[in-house]
Amino acid sequence: MKPETIIDFTHHQSAHCENGVVSNLMKHNGFSISEPMVFGIGSGLLFCYIPLLKVNHAPVITYRALPGHIFKKFAKRTGVKMKREKFSNPKDAKARLDENLEKNNPVGLQVGVYNLVYFPDEYRFHFNAHNMVVYGKEGNRYLISDPVMEDVTSLSEKELEKVRFAKGAFAPKGHMYYPISFPEKLELEKAIVKGIKDTCKAMLAPVSFVGVKGIHKIAGLIRKWPKKKGIKTANHYLGQVVRMQEEIGTGGGGFRYIYAAFLQEAGKLLGNEKLIELSKEMTEIGDLWRDFALEASRIYKNRSAQTDSYNKVADQLDHIADLEKVFFKKLKKAV
Repeated sequence: MKPETIIDFTHHQSAHCENGVVSNLMKHNGFSISEPMVFGIGSGLLFCYIPLLKVNHAPVITYRALPGHIFKKFAKRTGVKMKREKFSNPKDAKARLDENLEKNNPVGLQVGVYNLVYFPDEYRFHFNAHNMVVYGKEGNRYLISDPVMEDVTSLSEKELEKVRFAKGAFAPKGHMYYPISFPEKLELEKAIVKGIKDTCKAMLAPVSFVGVKGIHKIAGLIRKWPKKKGIKTANHYLGQVVRMQEEIGTGGGGFRYIYAAFLQEAGKLLGNEKLIELSKEMTEIGDLWRDFALEASRIYKNRSAQTDSYNKVADQLDHIADLEKVFFKKLKKAV
């Protein structure tokens, strides 16, 4: 590979990494697609409790679709063809990345956060579903556009290999992805409707650990954790619920604000006033998630004056779940 390969790529900061990568790659290829639009069409909004999977010694709660699914669904629904590859050998992964850069093709990568040297220490923990764009190389340093960062940065060959082959849950295995062909025009209208219907289906799923039922499930567990697990573990688990919502669910409120922005944009595009109304309602629900996070953080930082504090935050979640059940039924009817 040439000692210097720099693709003319424009970095745009976003609230969430995978939406940001997709939006930036689409913009690079001449399609002005916003981050919320990627998230909505790709059915990114979800709630799922995965007790068998542990991250940081606590059960996983996710507020978004699994890594890679947003881009996969967005591409399928808009007619964009994309290529996704995983590798067992870091040398092969590096060679394929270099090959793309030489062809002037910026590439999306899934990486682990723990060894990302440009992240502040408090954000570096064992989480393997972060996304970034590599858009060039200078000497032995790869040029990185990480959408959650204000500016572009770089990583050495060794540093990039380490995060591409991080171990643990959702191990990326060198996962890289990039669009390879595009339709002449993106048919957003049908894609929006499909995205909304899919999200409503997931959030109203008749399964105890997914969607609205999953939120009720977690509320029930929060009530039990102090007695069943002890205060220390209960606080650790509660901290995980909030961290996944506010830090991993970048943009805050477990992605509710991003989804509200999508509904507003979709409502204008489709000329559907109901979606614009529901966008406001989703913002209000996002505020309630924020209130829950604030109360919960007081508990696990031992600042809560509430003696019955665990039940109080569980009540907040049950209330949110009831509101979301009504909301997604209305949204389903609106399209």
